[in-house]
Amino acid sequence: MNHDQNQDLSSQLQAISGVVKDVAQDCKGDVIALLGLLRHLEQLHKEIRDGVFQENLPDNRQRLYSLLKDIESEGGWPYIARMRVQALLVNLSEEVSDEEALANYTHDVFKIDNSSE
Repeated sequence: MNHDQNQDLSSQLQAISGVVKDVAQDCKGDVIALLGLLRHLEQLHKEIRDGVFQENLPDNRQRLYSLLKDIESEGGWPYIARMRVQALLVNLSEEVSDEEALANYTHDVFKIDNSSE
């Protein structure tokens, strides 16, 4: 890829990033819409990987070496990680802990001492 193509790709990628960030900002406060955006990006990643990318994989040792060298030097294989359910439950567990603490506190404060009877 020559310098002009590299600059063109870079500007195209910046434009894509800007659009995706704008859409994410527009969805702020709507977790279902944000989830839809993430699903769409994941599907796009899969389509590119399984289609055009695989069609263009190296067919000789020199090109394979070049690809592997680039993967190693530029940060590894592209991957879209999914959140674990535990990460989604972090806020919920904090809320439950607060409710449990409040229930325990309320129970202790309003506890009737029957030991003197």
